[in-house]
Amino acid sequence: MAVTIEIPTAFRRFTDGEQRVSSGAVNDLTTRFPALSRHVRDEQGQIRQFLNVYLNDEDIRFLSGEGSELKDGDKLLLVPSIAGG
Repeated sequence: MAVTIEIPTAFRRFTDGEQRVSSGAVNDLTTRFPALSRHVRDEQGQIRQFLNVYLNDEDIRFLSGEGSELKDGDKLLLVPSIAGG
């Protein structure tokens, strides 16, 4: 199954500059690019609180979280939250 994962600019240094990666899911992505893993998952292995993941423009938190069903051709977008003041 091929899912396209859009890589935000802040994470591209961990994906050899790749803007989009064809992968099976986030787990496959972090296996392929281990340096990215600590920016995606916390110490308990959960997706970081301040990383938003969208499946075909829907926040996975409002779907089934990491258990959201992926289909061939789906798009995942990783969006790190940015704080400022």
